[in-house]
Amino acid sequence: MTTATPTLMPWTDSLNTGDERMDETHQEFMDMINKILATPEDEQLPVYKAFLAHTVEHFAQEERWMLATGFSADNCHAEHHATILETMRVVEAHYLDTDKQIITRLAEALAEWFPGHAASMDAGLAAHLKSVGFDSVTETLADPSAIKNVTMSGCGSVSCSS
Repeated sequence: MTTATPTLMPWTDSLNTGDERMDETHQEFMDMINKILATPEDEQLPVYKAFLAHTVEHFAQEERWMLATGFSADNCHAEHHATILETMRVVEAHYLDTDKQIITRLAEALAEWFPGHAASMDAGLAAHLKSVGFDSVTETLADPSAIKNVTMSGCGSVSCSS
């Protein structure tokens, strides 16, 4: 049984974080969510597997940037990523077992979650990267001493609520 076609999620300026590479990755993330939502449920698994692989790299990229710019490894932004990936990894088994709607439900949930995450944690991370002179394209710091003796455990934003 297929549900009604979900509303596709458009990219809007409110999703921009201020870091061009991060924003490009986020646009790819949104495009992949939209592709899942536009795919009939009985054909979603290959699209979902590509989305999961993309999301693993997307989150790993941000976490490399965090570590390179003074975040502790166990910061709450990375913990949010881990929770999302843990959920994403169990979806395939449920889909293959009997739940052909689970990929759609997860994509809808991620489409609801993502704007808040991007506006808080990711925008905060982008501002931090800029403040310490980190180039996300080359993944280098203009002045490595800018982060000397700095260990951040927060989310890269004002709060850890998103």
